[in-house]
Amino acid sequence: MDITNAVTASGTTAPVTPTPAPLALALVVASDREGRFAPVVADWFLSHLAEREDFSVTVVDLVDLDLPTALSYEPSPAVLAELAKVSPVLAAADAFVVVTPEYNHSFPASLKNLIDRHYTEWQAKPVAFVSYGGISGGLRAVEQLRQVYAEMHSVTIRDTVSFPHAHSQFDEDGRHKDPAGAEAAAKALLDQLAWWGHALRDAKAVRPYGA
Repeated sequence: MDITNAVTASGTTAPVTPTPAPLALALVVASDREGRFAPVVADWFLSHLAEREDFSVTVVDLVDLDLPTALSYEPSPAVLAELAKVSPVLAAADAFVVVTPEYNHSFPASLKNLIDRHYTEWQAKPVAFVSYGGISGGLRAVEQLRQVYAEMHSVTIRDTVSFPHAHSQFDEDGRHKDPAGAEAAAKALLDQLAWWGHALRDAKAVRPYGA
């Protein structure tokens, strides 16, 4: 990284480090369920990402993918075409945010399918979670995802954004009715994600990650 010099008030020069390039962030919308609530939560979170200059965001909405659950070492041309929509995005990402509901104390099959079809794309990258659901706010799904992503050599961010009884928290226009707490949680999550994203990207630029 280039370092330039700047003149201080005392007349001496001090090194000035240029602002790093934004992190490529893939926002994975996990639900593909009919009548899903995911777009409300995802749009709310995207509105907060739009206020930040340290992320460049690409949305990966699993409702737009048609991936069979049967895995194969020799995918058909149709499956390869579907993977071509998403695999390059995951590979290019420096960090991930997963927006997930909780289904029966776990996360959607569509998300597990996406995870299992990739490996190096997840490695040595941070993953953060925005969850929603009933009384638990999707946190049981998140706890299971932490174990899955550990196997992918990912770093999961401690702080989350979660919405218990999510339908009651947003109005008919998708606005949060009492946003202060959720906004503070989103900022903490993104600050931590940015730290890990830059730390891991910088480290891999010096030494490639070896699983």
